[in-house]
Amino acid sequence: MHKGLLDTTVMNQEQRAIRLFLLLFYGIGFSFDAFYFYVYPKFISHSREIGVPSGGLGVGIYIVQLALLVVAVYLSRQQKPSYIKYVYLYTYVFVSVVNDLVVYLSSDIVYDSSNVAEVLFVLFSPIFLNKKYFWTVIGLITAKYVILLLALRQPGLILPLALYPILSAMSYIMLNRFYGYVGAIRDSYSGQIESIVKGIVATLELKDPYTRGHSERVAHFSLLLAKRLNQYTEEEMKAYYYACLLHDIGKVNIPDHILTKPSTLSQQEYEIIQTHPVVGVNAIKHIDGLQDSISVVLHHHERWDGRGYPSGLKGEQIPYLARITAVADAFDAMTSKRSYRDALTVDEAYKRIVEGRGTQFDPQVVQLFIEVYPEFVQYVKEEQKRLNDYSQSDSLVNG
Repeated sequence: MHKGLLDTTVMNQEQRAIRLFLLLFYGIGFSFDAFYFYVYPKFISHSREIGVPSGGLGVGIYIVQLALLVVAVYLSRQQKPSYIKYVYLYTYVFVSVVNDLVVYLSSDIVYDSSNVAEVLFVLFSPIFLNKKYFWTVIGLITAKYVILLLALRQPGLILPLALYPILSAMSYIMLNRFYGYVGAIRDSYSGQIESIVKGIVATLELKDPYTRGHSERVAHFSLLLAKRLNQYTEEEMKAYYYACLLHDIGKVNIPDHILTKPSTLSQQEYEIIQTHPVVGVNAIKHIDGLQDSISVVLHHHERWDGRGYPSGLKGEQIPYLARITAVADAFDAMTSKRSYRDALTVDEAYKRIVEGRGTQFDPQVVQLFIEVYPEFVQYVKEEQKRLNDYSQSDSLVNG
């Protein structure tokens, strides 16, 4: 599971934030330097020498900054815009420290001003919605002035060290407010997606009463297995949960007389059943936010030995989360009553899944299943108790 609609939107906003930052970095930075080195000494402070101070990197600084544009374009095309701000920050601080040390250690010039680019880094860091980047900015800018103060021992360096904590506090307040707004939007978005998914599942369960609750149980079992791996983020787990809920959505296209048939399916009927993964994918592939569900919906009936459907994928050709769903789906199907048979015991279902290791199921996933099996059993007991309690209360109401 990778990026859903919200992550794509965040990526687009990151690109826009980078473009705004670069516009301000070059526009304000070059304008400030032109004013400070040429206009200010000529018309305001005649004591300063006109032009870029000699003895430092000189115009080399601007050559480096312009060269960074090439790096920015490359990273943007590689869909890695988040790296751009770090490249600019580290490069700026390094070049700035080297230049200031060379200029001020080799002359009697008094250090009396910081660069506007540093103010830009601090005040505009919240637009990237990244606390790691924010603290990196604060740490590097502070480290720069500590190094310069220790090396140059000029009182003019004390003012920036006193001023930047104030600017940082203002910036941090804005960052937290932005986080709050984005969190509210994310929660609202997730709630809407979950409502859509559960509405679709409810429609499917109206067609086949025997599968009522099947999607929820498969989702629960699948998450037990996936979480055991401890390698997926919370957002990836949420996307996988939606995928599991939707794994059988294609069955809405299967005629009722086939879904609820109380006897063995004919070959023709079985072939119709086998169309439901492809139908399911076609139903959701154009719905924003559900694209991450496609691989699970399409491939949860593939077999490790390549004899599954619809694509006949074999072994590791099958998406890993689809392999997990296959085990969860099979376990719930076996332990649930269907129109053509009674439910199997959990022990019998366990035995059959273990026997399917290396043929129907991925051996690694079966090992995960063995490890979490007690949790499967506990959940089945809780579900059975809940259903019994519901049936008793329903009987009392109708009695």
